[in-house]
Amino acid sequence: MTKATLSQLCADRERYDGLIKMYGEHFGSAPGRFFSAPGRSEICGNHTDHNRGKVMAAAVNLDVIAAVEPASDGFAVVKSEGYPEDRINIADLAVHPEEKNTSAALIRGVLAGLSANGHKIGAFKAYTRSDVLKGSGLSSSAAFEVLIGTIVNGLYNGGEISPVEIAKIAQYAENVYFGKPSGLMDQMASSVGGFTKIDFADPENPVIESVSIDLAAHGHSLCITDTRGSHADLTPDYAAIPAEMRAVAEFFGKNYLREVPREEIIGNLAKLRESVGDRAVLRALHFEDENPRVDELAEAIEKGDFAAFLDVINRSGESSYKYLQNVYANACPDEQGVSVALYLSKSLLGGEGASRVHGGGFAGTVQAFVPKSRLKDYVEGMESVFGAGSCYVLNVRPFGGVEVTL
Repeated sequence: MTKATLSQLCADRERYDGLIKMYGEHFGSAPGRFFSAPGRSEICGNHTDHNRGKVMAAAVNLDVIAAVEPASDGFAVVKSEGYPEDRINIADLAVHPEEKNTSAALIRGVLAGLSANGHKIGAFKAYTRSDVLKGSGLSSSAAFEVLIGTIVNGLYNGGEISPVEIAKIAQYAENVYFGKPSGLMDQMASSVGGFTKIDFADPENPVIESVSIDLAAHGHSLCITDTRGSHADLTPDYAAIPAEMRAVAEFFGKNYLREVPREEIIGNLAKLRESVGDRAVLRALHFEDENPRVDELAEAIEKGDFAAFLDVINRSGESSYKYLQNVYANACPDEQGVSVALYLSKSLLGGEGASRVHGGGFAGTVQAFVPKSRLKDYVEGMESVFGAGSCYVLNVRPFGGVEVTL
């Protein structure tokens, strides 16, 4: 496991000092160790990982941090700033249905996954605080899962568990214990860190390639705007995307769309429309076009062709809007904050840069690559509609889940 100093993370010492104080006030002792896991920004490959597709994502400088010390009472106790304490008996790692959609489920699920994989688990006390805001589209749940895995890796396994395995265990916790059918991209980006292309053709052995792009050198900043829509009851909307894509795959006797050539879908459109419906067909076509876009993006980065980079981002966003259709929930047609944000973002960019729906979509965030000359006006324009503090200017973080040396 990589260790990082506070200066390497470009983190705020005052934030950690506050964490130490809160830990002491809650647990009555001083923590001995510190851990961090970043949020992530999806760059390309929108809703492809769950059908064994390709993605490109980046860890960002917003993270979840924890002050920790091991314990001997048989409980994993986690107090997150602003939330009630979770107290998990590490001898009871069965799924608790009443914990669905709670942080307790994530903690128990990560512990269960580590144990099932033959790793050591043990009791600990942790106090966490996060600037990866819940619902911000930066995957706060994945960061939290990776953080718990990184803590147990550091405390009880000598840091020997790989970031890839921690990501898989984190996904297991979210799927089986938390009850959300997410793909592996969020957890992988948080656990591995940096700017990363991931091919999930074999999800047990994903192909991970680190790529390097200096946005500042190209005169652009990465911005994420939180439209502050409600994520309540959106699990069915998220779940419908992989289910509908797989319905198309099953039409051809396959389990995942990665196994179905685009030409077969085009050649069977009439039968598919009758069998699975138009939305499933459109989502499948999005998948088929999105996979090669990830390769295009990687090639543009390798060549240093930033204009091509922006073009791929824009085309990916257009496909998500038109064909993947994850910009608003059908049950709430009057709530289309993401659509409004996309229109406003394009207007503020004035034909420059790029913008797109970000992450899972529906009630979440938009991503933009903004020229430095427009950055001030862009942030002010987005926040005039979505509120102060809604637009984040981010940096890519080279580390995934790490133990931090203060």
